[in-house]
Amino acid sequence: MTSTVADADGTALSDTELADLRETVRSVCADAGGTTAVRRLSEEAPGIDAGLWDTLGRQVGLAALGLPASAGGVGGLAGIAAVCEELGRTLAPVPLLSSTVLAGQVLAGCGTAHKALARLAEGVVHALAAVAPDGTWRPDAVPVTVTWQGGAPLLEGTAPFVLDGADAEALVVAAAGTDGVDLFLADPRAPGVTVRRVPTLDLSRGQAVVTFHRARARASTAGGEGAEIVSRALDVALVALAAEQLGGAQAALDMTVAHVRDRIQFGRAIGGFQAVKHACADMLLQVEAARSAVVRAVRADGSPRALAEAAAVAQAWCAEAFVSVAAECVQLHGGMGFTWEHDAHLYFRRAQSDAVLLGGAAHHRERLAALLGW
Repeated sequence: MTSTVADADGTALSDTELADLRETVRSVCADAGGTTAVRRLSEEAPGIDAGLWDTLGRQVGLAALGLPASAGGVGGLAGIAAVCEELGRTLAPVPLLSSTVLAGQVLAGCGTAHKALARLAEGVVHALAAVAPDGTWRPDAVPVTVTWQGGAPLLEGTAPFVLDGADAEALVVAAAGTDGVDLFLADPRAPGVTVRRVPTLDLSRGQAVVTFHRARARASTAGGEGAEIVSRALDVALVALAAEQLGGAQAALDMTVAHVRDRIQFGRAIGGFQAVKHACADMLLQVEAARSAVVRAVRADGSPRALAEAAAVAQAWCAEAFVSVAAECVQLHGGMGFTWEHDAHLYFRRAQSDAVLLGGAAHHRERLAALLGW
């Protein structure tokens, strides 16, 4: 019997459909040249491969992945995790995490942003400006504030770490006001909004700093409802990020195993040496434990509290697992692993960047302890 995984709106993908979706994404990424898509980007201005996103986001329909059925969404958290794992294998420079997952899940929680959600589901890139200066989500440290003038909201402040912010056509902004944190839609090209692309360690994912100075926006929530909406959306995003990290770690392991089988030293493949065997075995354990954490998180979908706990576990584990596996991948490739021409450094860069994205492992352990009442 084929199992199915449903989202809150009742749409579902069977195991067979999930497998087909994985294969489609893998095939598109292979046709794009795998990590070649990352190498096409500039080190000074990492961002989005627009052609690849047009194929995956609009033609394949990934821009609507996990969104409500009313927006054409399908797949739920299981679909998001499956796709993110495949994208993580090739470090695909597309805004699935930033636009579809982060901004999309936030807009889906608003209930009134139907037009914006429909545009996002069609592939129009949206970016979320919400995290604090330390990179974590804390409602008491939202870097943007809102005041009202003549019934219109005006945004003030600087939002750091806005994923794909320089390539976004719309901004979803969390801003603190007298009623608490609410959500607003802003045009990055509007007066009073300054978007600055920043260089990053990870060449496959762009970031920007967005500054608002009396910038007009459109309210999507009221009465301080935004904090809870962002918190729930971030739990989904943490699972998506963990799945990406799993895919990257698996790719680094596969790359390493292929190398140690082929690399000959002292008349034999270096994979035959005990120290190398042990290192590869340790890498495999890290990858499989990360896979278990992601699977467990996906199964928690439907229970906000269980998902919050499982997402914290997944991110705390997968972030460190990816860093460890990527670092070992570089080491076992020897001198060539340190060169610009080899892909090992691309995975190491992504792993290091992801390890602090949306809060590091220590932050998620603290959150887990709070959730469990420790």
